[in-house]
Amino acid sequence: MTHEAAGQSTRIVVVGSGFAGFECARALTRRLAGTDARITMISPHDYMLYTPLLPEVAGGILDARFVTVPLSEALPNVELVKGRVDSVDLDSRTLHVTDCEQGVENVSWDRVVLTPGSVTRLFDIPGLAEHARGLKTPAEALFFRDQLLTQLELAERDTDPLVARARRTVVVVGASYAGTELTAQLRALADEAASRRGLDPKEVRFLLLDAADTVMPEVGEKLGRKVLEVLRSRGIDVRLETTLTELGPDHVTLDDGTVVPTRTVAWVTGVTAGPLIDTLGLPTEKGRLTVRPDLSVEGHPDVFAGGDAAAVPDLRNSGSITPPTAQHAVRQGRALARNVAASLGIGDAKPYTHRDMGLVVDLGPGFAVANPLNIQLSGFLAKVVTRAYHLYAMPNAANRWAVALAYLTDLLFPRPLVSIGLVTDEESRFAASEGVGAQT
Repeated sequence: MTHEAAGQSTRIVVVGSGFAGFECARALTRRLAGTDARITMISPHDYMLYTPLLPEVAGGILDARFVTVPLSEALPNVELVKGRVDSVDLDSRTLHVTDCEQGVENVSWDRVVLTPGSVTRLFDIPGLAEHARGLKTPAEALFFRDQLLTQLELAERDTDPLVARARRTVVVVGASYAGTELTAQLRALADEAASRRGLDPKEVRFLLLDAADTVMPEVGEKLGRKVLEVLRSRGIDVRLETTLTELGPDHVTLDDGTVVPTRTVAWVTGVTAGPLIDTLGLPTEKGRLTVRPDLSVEGHPDVFAGGDAAAVPDLRNSGSITPPTAQHAVRQGRALARNVAASLGIGDAKPYTHRDMGLVVDLGPGFAVANPLNIQLSGFLAKVVTRAYHLYAMPNAANRWAVALAYLTDLLFPRPLVSIGLVTDEESRFAASEGVGAQT
C-alpha cells in the first residue's frame, strides 16, 4: 500500500545528489511548500559536487571543499539518506539501500526520481582500470595534483634519466572540454613547480590524445583551432586520431605502436550512466535510461529520471538525445520538480525543452574560450566570462565566496605547490572513487 492510499504524507525519493537530483530536490521544496509531501534524497555523499571546477582542484587553484556543496545546508527541508541504491523494485515501489557501514534498508516511495549521474566510460584496454585515473570525483582530482608534484620531486633525485623522464611525462586521453581543461591546469601547475625548482618547463612533457580529428568539438571549429594553437604554444604535444592500446605501471602504448614511458595517465574520454541503470530491466538508449519528453518512464508514471543517466529526447533536434552536460542536468532537475509536482496535482506538466547557452572552458593562466549565446570569445575576456559564470552557477553562497577568494588569490600570488597525500593510490582508482569497473 502506498502512502497516498493509506492517507499518509506523500513520499518523493530523489536518487543521487548531482546537478539534476540537487536541483530537483531544491525546486520540489518550493513547489510543494505547505503540503504534506516528504522529500528524501539518497546519495553516497552528503554534498553536491560542482564537477566543472575539478580541473582547477587538480591544478591546485581550488581546495576540494570549495566545490562540494553541503546538502544539509543547501537543502535543509530534505531528508538525507547517506547510502547507495543497489536495486529498485518497481512493483513494490521500494529501493534497496546500502550505507557506508554495509547496513541495508528498504526505502519506499510514492514518486521516485532517478538521477544517479554518470561514471567514466572505460574500455577493455589492458591495464586501463589499474593504471589510469578519471576526473569525476574529488579523490581523482586530488590524486592528479599530488601525483604530479610527487613525481616531479622524485625525478629530481632519480639517477636513471629514463626513469626521471617517465616521471616528468603526463598523458591525458580525451581532448573534449574536461580533458583539455585538466591538461591546461596540470601544465600550469607543472610550470610553476619547474620555475621554483630551477627546472626547464620543457622537461615536463604533456601528451594530449584523442581518437577524434579535432580538439573540443563542443565549441566549434574556430574556437577549437584557437584552443589547439594555445595548447601547442604551451608545449603540450597534442596527437589527434590517436589513443591507447595498453597501459603498464611505467608506460603506455599508443595505437601506432609508440611506447611512452610515464607514471601519470588521465582517462577523460566520456561518461556512461551510473551502474544502477543496468539493474532496472528498463529500455535504454546509448546506455542511458529511456524517458518520455516529460522525463517520466514509459509504463511507470510514478518513476521519473533525468541528468546524465537518462536519455532525454532533444525536442529541438528530432531523433537525438540531450548530451550529458551540467547545463542540461540543472535544467532537467527543475523540469523534474515541475512534472513530479504536476503528477501530484500541483501545476501542469511540460516536456523538457532547452536553449543552448554555450560552453565556458578555462585553459589556465590568462586564457579561456567561451561561446555564450553563440558569441565566440577567447583570451582574457573569455577568462572573465568563464570565472563569472562559475561564480554565478555555484548554488551556495559560502562556496561562491570561497571560490571567488581563491580566484583573487590566484591573481595576486603563485599557485600553491602542496602535495598533502590525502588520497591513496587505491582510493583514486575507478572502482573505489567512482564504483565502476571495466566496461565494453
